[in-house]
Amino acid sequence: MMVELEQDGTIGYGEASMPPYLGETQETASRFLSRVDLSKYRNPLAMADVLSDVDAIAPGNNAAKAAVDIALHDWVGKRLGRSFCRIWGLDPAACPVTSFTIAMDSAEMVRMKVEEAAPYKVLKVKLGGASDREMIEAVRSVTDKPIRVDVNQGWGERESALRMIEWLARMGVELIEQPMAKHQVDDIAWLRDRSPLPLFADESVARLTDLPAAQGVFDGINVKLMKSTGMHEAHAMITLGRSLGLKIMIGCMTETSCAISAAAQLSPLADYADLDGALLISNDLFRGACVVDGKVTPGEEPGIGVSKLS
Repeated sequence: MMVELEQDGTIGYGEASMPPYLGETQETASRFLSRVDLSKYRNPLAMADVLSDVDAIAPGNNAAKAAVDIALHDWVGKRLGRSFCRIWGLDPAACPVTSFTIAMDSAEMVRMKVEEAAPYKVLKVKLGGASDREMIEAVRSVTDKPIRVDVNQGWGERESALRMIEWLARMGVELIEQPMAKHQVDDIAWLRDRSPLPLFADESVARLTDLPAAQGVFDGINVKLMKSTGMHEAHAMITLGRSLGLKIMIGCMTETSCAISAAAQLSPLADYADLDGALLISNDLFRGACVVDGKVTPGEEPGIGVSKLS
């Protein structure tokens, strides 16, 4: 769902991307957004106050809240005439390379997808099924690029998970994302103590308040705007995560260049990037952050750096 925020002739663009597993839909987002009234705020630059009020309207609705947050950041950046990357004092050239996602499929299809991903320097392979080893072997049959693995909570038993991670380390995998279900905190902590590869939280850490519990359980966190309610809280999560000694990945759902460009403003703060969401769709509505030498890099355009395609 796309959002436009307009005042004094300036339009800010925002987006809510709602994968079914997070429980939001166009209907729930519409219902939430109908309760948002930004006309009462005299100073749109007071974003922390505005977004705190928006957050308090109702629990949940994180993606809908992110749409408001992104549009507000875009509007403010345009009024200030600077990208948020620059407003935060960041260097766009410092972005890490993005991974490109290879979904679970047959070995033949996996090899074809890897070959199609030739412009990208790192692959993110989805695991958590019965054919995990076959997936990695298919990738390795056609490339020696670094691999990051996203298990999506798919492993249930810690001993077998550890054996799989040990094998993945020998296959040139860099890190493991969300190896077990988020409620298996003790099992994940046990796994982390023994794992030869760093473990990153995705579903286990959505918002700022989830972060302290990740210390000692994970080595890093995957920050996504659609989980964090947008750029404002994502920036705070990165700051707190650093103070807790956690590595930072900036990630995404399947999104247009609107939300991807918003996330790219934060990318220079991250150790890892997984911002391929707009590369996986054919109906993008925006022109925004582009891939430069394997990096999804924000431009110098003000706000989140997007223009609407005609």
